[in-house]
Amino acid sequence: MKRKLMKAAAALSLLVCLVVFMTTPALAAITDFDIGGGPTITEPNISINLVGEESDAVRIVLLLTVLSVLPSVLIMMTSFTRIVIVFSLLRNALGLQQTPPNQVLVGLALFLSLFIMTPTFMNVNDNALQPYVEGEIGTQEFLDRATGPMRTFMLNQTTPSDLNMFLILSGAQERPENPDDIPMTVVIPSFITSELKRAFTMGFLLFLPFMVIDIVVASALMSMGMMMMPPITISLPFKMMLFVLVDGWGLLIQTLVRTYNM
Repeated sequence: MKRKLMKAAAALSLLVCLVVFMTTPALAAITDFDIGGGPTITEPNISINLVGEESDAVRIVLLLTVLSVLPSVLIMMTSFTRIVIVFSLLRNALGLQQTPPNQVLVGLALFLSLFIMTPTFMNVNDNALQPYVEGEIGTQEFLDRATGPMRTFMLNQTTPSDLNMFLILSGAQERPENPDDIPMTVVIPSFITSELKRAFTMGFLLFLPFMVIDIVVASALMSMGMMMMPPITISLPFKMMLFVLVDGWGLLIQTLVRTYNM
């Protein structure tokens, strides 16, 4: 019975596709009737006016390209990476599996990134986006003006060792004196590497106080002969209480924001 239903559905889908394929040219055509009553089919006249790089078609293609790479830009060229990694390590240090949930951590990291990146985004909007929308600058100048503030932000958060490493890997003989001469293909991976290092360093510091609590609880359970009881069952409430009493969320968010030299 199931096979018959599947065959019938497949046949129906094939028939619908065939009908749509056959009727598409007819729907796309414009039909007029002459005086004699005979139909006269006129093909639709579609023309795209491509005049220079400032045409609407180029703008649409550029907009679609930006939207397709926007998630990567958000993750790799802003403070989002460091923040979300630190939040994830904090949850593991507390011993919580799904609390707070991933949606909450990602949402908080997203809005914190927006808060931190607001001066940079305002600079890009005032000096690059608005003049480009008003037609005062071209596409190439728009890209040059937009990448300038982003390059400055990333270089301020990149360690010299990481930057020199990627310059050497790129084959550069010496480090450029002007930061604007450093290509984005070197700046972006250097920035990401530095962000990962700082995120793991902060995560290590977050683990230390909670690890002390786990050791104390495990030692107490061993001394009482309660070796079968998991230490996490006893230490979890104490770690949560400690984190709340010291205003852990406020301190962590304040530290994350201040690490970006605002």
